This record gives sequence, C-alpha cells and structure tokens, in this order.
Amino acid sequence: MPGRLDDAILMTTWRFHPLNDAALLAEVTPADDAANRLVLALAARLDQATPGGVLETVPAFNTLLVCFDPMHTSHAALIERLQALCAQLMPVPRMPGRVVDVPVRYGGEDGPDLSEVARRLGLSEAEVVRLHCTPIYRVLFLGFAPGFPYLGPLPERLRLPRRATPRTRVPAGTVAIAADMTGIYPAPLPGGWHLLGRTPLTLFDPQAVPPTLLQPGDGVRFVPLAEGVLP
Repeated sequence: MPGRLDDAILMTTWRFHPLNDAALLAEVTPADDAANRLVLALAARLDQATPGGVLETVPAFNTLLVCFDPMHTSHAALIERLQALCAQLMPVPRMPGRVVDVPVRYGGEDGPDLSEVARRLGLSEAEVVRLHCTPIYRVLFLGFAPGFPYLGPLPERLRLPRRATPRTRVPAGTVAIAADMTGIYPAPLPGGWHLLGRTPLTLFDPQAVPPTLLQPGDGVRFVPLAEGVLP
C-alpha cells in the first residue's frame, strides 16, 4: 500500500480540459513520475467504480482521457466528481504489483545499435546490458502503436536522445531506448529509438484477451538470453 504523500505528490496540480461533447482530459502537472502514478491511480479508481456516464479511460504519461455518454452526464458534472476523487487520491506505489519478465537477446542483428550506444556512453556493451536489466520498469502508458509500452524511468547512465534519422522498419519484438524511456516494438514499425535487442514475446495479439501483453502500471524486468535463442 502507498504510504503518506511525498513532496513530489503534494506539488502536483490537476487540470481538466473538455475536448468534445463526449470527452474530457484530466492533466497532472508537472509531468513527472509522480504525475504518472497519479494518472494510473485515477484510471484504476474509475475502472473499479465507474461513475455514471463514463464509458472508457485512456491513460497517457501525465494525462487521462475520460470518454463519457453526454446523455448521462456533462463536462461540468464530471469535472466536479473528478475533482472530489483527485483531492483524496493516493498514487500507485513506485513498485508495480505485477512484474513481467521479458527475455531479450542483446546485440548482433537483434540489437544493431548496442555497440554505438556503448561507445557514445563510454561503457562496454556488457555494462549497457547490465544497466538496462537492473531496474524493474513501470509501464507508463501504451501508445504509438497497439501494445507499444513506454517503460521508465531509464537509468540516467543510459539516456541518449533519439536517433537523428529514424529507420523505416524496426522488427517486431525489438527492445529500444530513447531519452528517459525504454520500449518494445510490438510489430514491424518505423522508429527512431536506439535498438539494443529483441524479445520473442508477442506484445499485441488482437485475438487474445486482453490483446496487449502489458498494461499501464505493470512492471517489466528485462532478462538477457543466451545466443541463438531467437529465430
């Protein structure tokens, strides 16, 4: 269970923005780890006890999209209810309750940027892999493509800006880093992140229930694989 509110949580501010006749955006500032933990907590609260008229919630890093039926509630009524909820909201714990181990084959054809990342950071390839596998990351949100998890925070020692020139195709299962996040490409997609390795896990299957392997708020622990594991 989360403990008392820390200073970062106490410094946050909620704002509510009507988007259209049937949607509202709840925003927490500043956009930091504390904001993400509050967004995930509000999403969980609304999923557990959905207020009348609320149809769906979609969390992002520091915002929560709330879709509702305008025949059953209004922007003003919903904002009033959300303000009451947020006034007593406790953030989700820093340590996720559900942790998924993600096996990764680092380097080689599966991680073509590993050597360049190591060189730019002044580390060995083994040190990059060790640092990348050390934390339990939180799924901050899903976006960009179905099942793509934005994971963080990335260790400061591994932080690099996005590549100057994006690739037109990154293979499914590729594990990559950019800025203060790491992620996993769920399908062959264009992308500008640094590619460290690849996992055999399927991140998105439209026939599965749920269709995404990872959900916002889950934990992810990367585990290095031996050579020759991936096809």
